[in-house]
Amino acid sequence: MRVVVQDSPFDAGHELEFFRNRQDNIGAIVTFSGIVRDTPAKDLEALVIEHYPEMTESTLKDMAAQAIDRWSLNDVCIIHRVGRLVPRDPIMMVATAAAHRRAAFESADFLMDYLKSRAPFWKKELTSNGSSWVSANAEDEATLNRWQTN
Repeated sequence: MRVVVQDSPFDAGHELEFFRNRQDNIGAIVTFSGIVRDTPAKDLEALVIEHYPEMTESTLKDMAAQAIDRWSLNDVCIIHRVGRLVPRDPIMMVATAAAHRRAAFESADFLMDYLKSRAPFWKKELTSNGSSWVSANAEDEATLNRWQTN
């Protein structure tokens, strides 16, 4: 398992190659790369992401471990950026490795939903009209709820 929270950019291709080369006896790797998107008004100057390092890294490692256990994964990689980002900057990457494609797809989807809704990051949008904190929305919460187990 590799969990990295950093302010510097990353190369998704390089990260995928590094992740793939660490694997043995797998049948599938699924990756997702998140990109900072502009606002509907096309006025985003920057997205500032803050976090409390010890809490963030611990929480992300716990979620990665849950995914590994739930889907019997071979490995997980999560990279998430913090600091000041501009539209089109890479913001995060998730990679999962498994014996079979379904486990790799589902676990990557689960981790992305978690990162969107529950990971301890605080995001502020800086636009030409001022700034505002980004809050979770009902759609993201509903999407995350599909992973609840009884």
